[in-house]
Amino acid sequence: MGRIREVVSFLKVRKKWWLTPIIVVLLLLSLVLVLTQGSVFAPFIYAIF
Repeated sequence: MGRIREVVSFLKVRKKWWLTPIIVVLLLLSLVLVLTQGSVFAPFIYAIF
C-alpha cells in the first residue's frame, strides 16, 4: 500500500498525470498474465506478447 501512495504522491508533485494510463495498462496486463498462468489460455496469451 505504501508504494501505491508513493506513486500517487509522485504523480501529484511532479504533475505527471500522463503516466497514469501507462501504469494502469501495465497493471492490467500483468494481472492478466498472472491470472491465466495456470489455465488453458496461457499459450495463447504468451503468443501475443
